[in-house]
Amino acid sequence: MVQWTSVVGAAQLARLLTSQQDRPAGPGTRRPPAYRALADGIRLLVLEGRVPVAARLPAERELALALAVSRTTVAAAYEALRGEGFLESRRGAGSWTAVPAGNPIPARGLEPLPPEALGSMIDLGCASLPAPEPWLTRAVQGALEELPPYAHTHGDYPAGLPALRSMIAERYTARGIPTMPEQIMVTTGAMGAIDAICHLFGGRGERIAVESPSYANILQLMREAGARLVPVAMAEGLSGWDMDRWRQVLREAAPRIAYVVADFHNPTGALADEDQRRRLVDAARSAGTVLVADETMSELWLDEDVRDAMPRPVCGFDPAGSTVITVGSASKAFWAGMRIGWVRAAPDVIRSLVAARAYADLGTPVLEQLAVNWLFSTGGWAQAVELRRAQARENRDALVAAVRRELPDWEFEVPRGGLTLWVRAGGLSGSRLAEAGERTGVRVPSGPRFGVDGAFEGYVRLPFTVGGAVADEAASRLAAAARLVESGATGATESPRTFVA
Repeated sequence: MVQWTSVVGAAQLARLLTSQQDRPAGPGTRRPPAYRALADGIRLLVLEGRVPVAARLPAERELALALAVSRTTVAAAYEALRGEGFLESRRGAGSWTAVPAGNPIPARGLEPLPPEALGSMIDLGCASLPAPEPWLTRAVQGALEELPPYAHTHGDYPAGLPALRSMIAERYTARGIPTMPEQIMVTTGAMGAIDAICHLFGGRGERIAVESPSYANILQLMREAGARLVPVAMAEGLSGWDMDRWRQVLREAAPRIAYVVADFHNPTGALADEDQRRRLVDAARSAGTVLVADETMSELWLDEDVRDAMPRPVCGFDPAGSTVITVGSASKAFWAGMRIGWVRAAPDVIRSLVAARAYADLGTPVLEQLAVNWLFSTGGWAQAVELRRAQARENRDALVAAVRRELPDWEFEVPRGGLTLWVRAGGLSGSRLAEAGERTGVRVPSGPRFGVDGAFEGYVRLPFTVGGAVADEAASRLAAAARLVESGATGATESPRTFVA
């Protein structure tokens, strides 16, 4: 049985390894032997997620030619990686990347802290802000006024309230994507939407292609559904998708589903441009892959010049509606406690999702649907989201300034929207930082929680949920945690069952 789920070509791996040479070495650093430098380079690529776990590496001779080194050097590097647990091999199947058996494979993120713990611990685990008042209260009051007619019915609306389905369809139409109510199903948050899609299209054992890194909770949902995750590394910085890698994975792995966040990607904040969206839809259509586009961050642009330059939605490049399924939600743009999501798809797909729902949650709470419909129909949504943008923008700027001051060796690019900052932690272990942070009073999710099988060890995710003096204190506590890691003073403790929002 083949143990790898993707392939890294010799030329591609050579380019990635060469890019590492631009990183300056510390003063007095001795140059390691060639095989050791090559092994360390591949190991770093795996830990950073730029080469996915379970990716087949080139044959020794091919990589030697691409790097202009001896085959003996490549063979020695591969042997060193096997000894360290970063490479597995089998005669006739080649060699593929792995993570050491002793390394814990992350499964979840961080549970939201209980209110009584907030006085002593700064929570950077959940990328969620408090409700944008007074709009939550007004929406609930408006929903209560609309409730009486619905109270005289059975209250079960498996596809969602007709009024809300029509309103969501109108919003897509206003964005230039003609949509009928029959193309909309209301769900219990975006998680409920993607869970339904995975059960309909991605049975146990099916391959699902995901961005690497990707949203931690979705990765865990797919794992628990029995999917085989195929990671596809993001392009450098905030430039969106690496289309060469996507085409290769879609062609060679033939995943049943591909899950992407095109708008202010969680966790990196990247924004895919229109050309990338068009090419990905075309590639998915050619491969027979269902492309699930998560739009939960699409309205959270934070810089004014981004507003008028936002690319068309991914579904705008699928006029026949045969390839793209779109997922939206009120939870990020409005409030995490408002568990209303939706699916936009072809009518036959919506009918199948609705039919399957009878064996799941039956429907979404009526009162919350009425509250979201009130926001959409009165203009309250636009004003609430503008308040949310202002909060996130202020918090982002405060957090960026604090981290740059307290942790100048940490590397990141500032996203133009979304709710998260994806940070390379100066060569430190993200898992150890998360552990040390528990001791210094700051909760932070480590990078591997957003990767497949332990990738991104050198990263942490920082959300835009604190600002002002709290952001300053959070950065100070992170710096204290970094000093603990550098000194080797962190202790080995069992990781709690955790959740990332």
